[in-house]
Amino acid sequence: MSQDKTSYVILGGTSGIGAAVATQFDNGENIIHVASRQTGLDISDEKSVHAYFESIGAFDHLIITAGSAAPAGKVVDVKIPDAKAAFDIKFWGSINAAKHASRYIKPNGTITLTTGMLSRKVVANTYTKTAINAALEAVTKVLAKELSPIRVNAVSPGLTMTTAYQGLDEQSRESMYENARNNLPAGRVGTAEDVAHAYVMAITNPYMTGSIIDVDGGALIN
Repeated sequence: MSQDKTSYVILGGTSGIGAAVATQFDNGENIIHVASRQTGLDISDEKSVHAYFESIGAFDHLIITAGSAAPAGKVVDVKIPDAKAAFDIKFWGSINAAKHASRYIKPNGTITLTTGMLSRKVVANTYTKTAINAALEAVTKVLAKELSPIRVNAVSPGLTMTTAYQGLDEQSRESMYENARNNLPAGRVGTAEDVAHAYVMAITNPYMTGSIIDVDGGALIN
């Protein structure tokens, strides 16, 4: 008797870390649903998120890698509407997804959120991103209790070579990467594939819930 295929929903899965996660599970034996702004899903729109999960029905694992371009700058300079807009996408978007997906996730399924090292790494001019990621890490633990037996974890990446930095000119981007290589304990900059392995662990380890998995080359101990 053949077993049912395992199904994954990856929000933000059309590029970067999300695409690398999709590749990890796309072995021909699984069902992969990928959605992002590129496919027309705005996770900050709760009605759209509700309709999306309703259209999919029962599934096993939710991975949320969708992010937002959080404004950088000192608290006296950042425009509050810009900070709120970033929260709407990454924080409230993740909550929208967890809220509506949990109704369709099969028993013993998982939700894996994405935060970032700035949740616990003190860097000036990053209060918006710090607040978003710290809030998501706190909520991860609450959801792990509330939604049990669904397991809920979060992956916290450090600097990763993805299209997230395509807005920088090539010289600035390479300078940033070189500085990281010279200063991170790991001696290298992470790739999307490096980070994707952490999502695999969170999903496949049945004894892991409420955990924050750091994949940052040692940035937090630097």
